[in-house]
Amino acid sequence: MSKEFTYRGYTLAQLQKMPMDDFIKLLPARQRRTLLRANFTQEYRAFLEKVRKAKQGKKVNLKTHRRDIIILPDMVGLTVYVYNGKEFVPVEIKPEMIGHYLGEFAPTCKKVEHGAPGLRATRSSMYVPLK
Repeated sequence: MSKEFTYRGYTLAQLQKMPMDDFIKLLPARQRRTLLRANFTQEYRAFLEKVRKAKQGKKVNLKTHRRDIIILPDMVGLTVYVYNGKEFVPVEIKPEMIGHYLGEFAPTCKKVEHGAPGLRATRSSMYVPLK
């Protein structure tokens, strides 16, 4: 039996029907302040228009360099390609991501994996006896 998703006591369906002003009041302070500022950039507005078109079923390419876009309930179910500095990383948006930033789900650094000592290694391990 899976538990139904809720965000601050509201289900996903209630959040999607809720006016944007009421939803913004549910967000944490930093996200709330960002969305309440009157000076949305043109890029931010254009991205939200693309999201609305994609929700209507139109074929839209949702690629963005903006890692500071806040995930809204309207975006749930879409796949957004977020730039990590090298390539566009596909991010499938789930209900649990509401209120987070897109950049949190597209890591910019890879985990460092070092080679074995001796062969293919750094200068400091050059003198380790080879097997």
